[in-house]
Amino acid sequence: MNMCGAGRSSDMIMCSKQVTSVAVAVLLMAGLVWAVPVGTKTLEIGEKAPDFRLPGVDGRMYRLADFAATDVLVIVFTCNHCPTAQAYEKRIKRIAADYRDKGTALVAISPNDPKAVRLDELGYSDMGDSFEDMKIRARDMEYNFPYLYDGEDQKVSRAYGPIRTPHVFIFDKQRKLRYEGGIDDAEKPELVRSRDARNAIDALLEGREVPAERTRTIGCSIKWAEKRESARRSLEMWARENVAVEMIDAKGVKELARNDSGKLRVINVWASWSGPSVEQLAEFVTANRMYRKREFEMITISVDSPSRRSSVLSLLKKQQASCRNYLFDSQDQYQLMSALDKDLLGGIPYTILVKPGGEIIYRRLGTVDPLELKKAIVGYLGRYYK
Repeated sequence: MNMCGAGRSSDMIMCSKQVTSVAVAVLLMAGLVWAVPVGTKTLEIGEKAPDFRLPGVDGRMYRLADFAATDVLVIVFTCNHCPTAQAYEKRIKRIAADYRDKGTALVAISPNDPKAVRLDELGYSDMGDSFEDMKIRARDMEYNFPYLYDGEDQKVSRAYGPIRTPHVFIFDKQRKLRYEGGIDDAEKPELVRSRDARNAIDALLEGREVPAERTRTIGCSIKWAEKRESARRSLEMWARENVAVEMIDAKGVKELARNDSGKLRVINVWASWSGPSVEQLAEFVTANRMYRKREFEMITISVDSPSRRSSVLSLLKKQQASCRNYLFDSQDQYQLMSALDKDLLGGIPYTILVKPGGEIIYRRLGTVDPLELKKAIVGYLGRYYK
């Protein structure tokens, strides 16, 4: 059936627009179209590098002119949280090191608006894409190149038009774009067949034509400011999730600690009368939202008196703690501690990270350092897609 049929040229144009709108809507619902702001397009081969003035994690402000002395300029749009971007970090560092003395500079720019990143998009990372988080990531990974922040207004990113992280733009001495695309053709190093970015750099340094001017990119979509609404709606959705608390005895606690679930477990022991316990509940809720789509489980155990079940539940609801929550059925805290961890003499709050099979790989008496806990979690789960 012809949706438009025969008719005047103007009618056909209008129908074409309607069909296009329907097709785009269907693709969006299917998750097949990357959200790109209207008016943003990827820089074309031969176009000049747009100027920029961006803050670096080292405290300096950087401009395009700062790299004028180099024959080749490599600009990589990347970020902290993306699994693919993390998989390429070491390769990006090697490119920077291998070509530094050959007239080539490499600069990384984070294009993401940190407020547009949903918590469940952080499941392969221990941090988000804020400027402060970028400083930590650069320090942890010992970046040997400038790492610049464009998440404030994303003007530079809109001028270059990256589609995913990582996305590479390589410019010649005149700062004309000569290559745009991926670093290579496979996220897993052992599957790489074509080192496209290196091939382009080598060609420019040797005065040859770039063998492939454009290649496909793989990775995470750019978190444009337009996606803030999605992040906001996700918080509203999670806030409506059911929160419950069950009673548990010492035998049940031992079973939790034995961890036959096949998942990595965080078990946090807390009490409503313990200020530090209550203050850090929000951190556990955040971690649960980040990692629960993976082989991960968050569990809380309250040592409040069993008679205070309604009060415990009320506090958990206030914190939106929709993970597995328990209330110990006895006021004998030492019985609980003995059942949970033989090396624990007592005290709350107390947190352990338990591998499948019962091995404790992290324990903390007192409040946790949220970043330390997330590093332990993602250190076990892994930072890359398998």
